[in-house]
Amino acid sequence: MKKFVVGVKKGMTQLFDADGVVHPVTVVSVPPVTVTQVKSKEKDGYVAVQIGYGVQKDARVNQAQKKKGLFKGYKEFRMDDSGAHAVGAAVGVDQFAAGDLVQVSGLTKGKGFQGVVKRHGFHGGPRSHGQKHSEREAGSIGGGPGRAGGRVVRGMRMAGRMGADRVTVKNLKVIRVDSDAHELLIEGALPGRAGTLVEVVQK
Repeated sequence: MKKFVVGVKKGMTQLFDADGVVHPVTVVSVPPVTVTQVKSKEKDGYVAVQIGYGVQKDARVNQAQKKKGLFKGYKEFRMDDSGAHAVGAAVGVDQFAAGDLVQVSGLTKGKGFQGVVKRHGFHGGPRSHGQKHSEREAGSIGGGPGRAGGRVVRGMRMAGRMGADRVTVKNLKVIRVDSDAHELLIEGALPGRAGTLVEVVQK
C-alpha cells in the first residue's frame, strides 16, 4: 500500500544513532488528516485518494465543501489501488516506520524579483577602466543581427522572480517516527521555510 501524508515543516536538528553517527534531520509535524474522497477508474477515470487537512472557520467554507468537513485545504494522491482507504478514515504518522524511503514535495522559499548575480550566479562586470555601477549588471546578451536577427534568444538568463517553485526531493530516509508528538524526522533538507506545507509519499 502506498503511504502518504501532509505535514508542516518545523525546522532542522540532528540525531545520533546507536553507532554514534550524527544524522541531520528535518522535523515534519503531521497532524492527523482525514480521507475525504476515494476516486476510482470507473467513476473518475483514474485512481486516487483525496485528504483534507487543517481546520477552517465555518464562515470561510462553502456549502458544498461543508459536506466533507471544515478543512483548510485538500490534497490528492494518485495510486494503483485505493481499496485500503475509506472516506472518513484518519491518516497519520503511524503508517511510516524508521528506515522507510520517501519523497517530499513542497514550495521553495520565495525570494521575489532578483538580479542575475543572485538568480543565476553571474559574476557581474569589472569596477575598472572607466566603468561604474556595473558590478552586478548582466552585461551583453548578444542581441546583434548575427544571432536571432537582433531578438532576445529564448531561454536567455535574465533578472526575474526567483524561488516559490515546487520541488520534489527523492530517496530521503525516515530516521524516527514520533507518534505521540505526531512528527516525522526525515534525514536531509526539505524544500521551503519553516511552516511550509509538504507532501510525504512512500511509493
